[in-house]
Amino acid sequence: MRWDALGSHTSEGALFAADAVTTRTFDTPEFRGITFHEVRARSILNRVPGASRMPFEWTVNPYRGCSHACVYCFARRTHSYLDLDTGHDFDSQIVVKVNAPELLRRELASPRWQGEHVAMGTNVDCYQRAEGRYRLMPGILTALRDRANPFSILTKGSLILRDLELVRQAASVTDVSVALSVGFTDGELWRSVEPGTPSPQTRLAVCRTLRENGIPAAVLMAPVLPFLTDSPEQLRATVRAVAAAGATSITPLTLHLRPGAREWYMAWLARTHPHLVRRYEALYADGAYAPKWYQRRITRQVHEFAAEFGCGPGQRGQPRRRFGAPAREDGSAAADGRGAHRPAPGDGPAAADLPDGGAAPGAGPADPPENTQLTLL
Repeated sequence: MRWDALGSHTSEGALFAADAVTTRTFDTPEFRGITFHEVRARSILNRVPGASRMPFEWTVNPYRGCSHACVYCFARRTHSYLDLDTGHDFDSQIVVKVNAPELLRRELASPRWQGEHVAMGTNVDCYQRAEGRYRLMPGILTALRDRANPFSILTKGSLILRDLELVRQAASVTDVSVALSVGFTDGELWRSVEPGTPSPQTRLAVCRTLRENGIPAAVLMAPVLPFLTDSPEQLRATVRAVAAAGATSITPLTLHLRPGAREWYMAWLARTHPHLVRRYEALYADGAYAPKWYQRRITRQVHEFAAEFGCGPGQRGQPRRRFGAPAREDGSAAADGRGAHRPAPGDGPAAADLPDGGAAPGAGPADPPENTQLTLL
């Protein structure tokens, strides 16, 4: 693996030194065939490139690679920066940033950090199977809670319920949002296209449990798979199940096929649905995204069904609470809070000046580009 070469084009040097990587395998059923590369990262807050259309500027990704093994995952390309393939290696060679909690706590305490919203789960799932063993998220959530720093989590995993109390404590002192990714409810298709994930029904049960415990939970209906999950009957069935789970909103996203994911998905399609290959080649002939007319049709239909079942569309760009007081150890807000402002244009280093997608203020080199093709999947 190309540890030493990572970041060598920058003046700061490599992201990880070779002696900072420990490789492990675990002979247990849930981890059989998976190799974990434990690293000590030099930064954990990643800045989203300025050209991104995402409604947040910062992300935290404690893992690279994902045992969910979703055949369409856009993040597959990030494994090529490690000289690993974007197919099987992405599913089975997992990078674990074992110092993520302590690193985040230090970066959040930097005088230059302005309490910006932090998004998690936007590259690979922070509650993938490895989290059950490494338990990085409790420390990450505690650090965010103690600084009353707003954050969001997007996940296909059920492990978030393990950390429910921490999420509740954080939500009492800052803005917290959680979204479950549920693109469809077809059980047979789920086993084929998302083999390492909890079932769609389990994810919807997580949504219901979060709502019952006072945590608003939205659903990202992603991806809608052309010719596989996009019929009006299928869309309506999925929206009905999402509404029944108590989701606060539902936002559809159509499959997109970027390099790395495109090759892996099309190979899967040729094996399992060969009659659809030509239709996909025509639909995605102009690039990674389905045509606008197709995206609009899916969005319109989903919103119509959502209105029918009383589950409104997702709202983007809503104002977020600003950075407040550090929380006490029990999760309550301190009485003598100090405020902070959102950086004005030009305040702090520009994204273009930061290596590989940016790093936290005052931090070392950032990770190789995890957010260069960022999307909510």
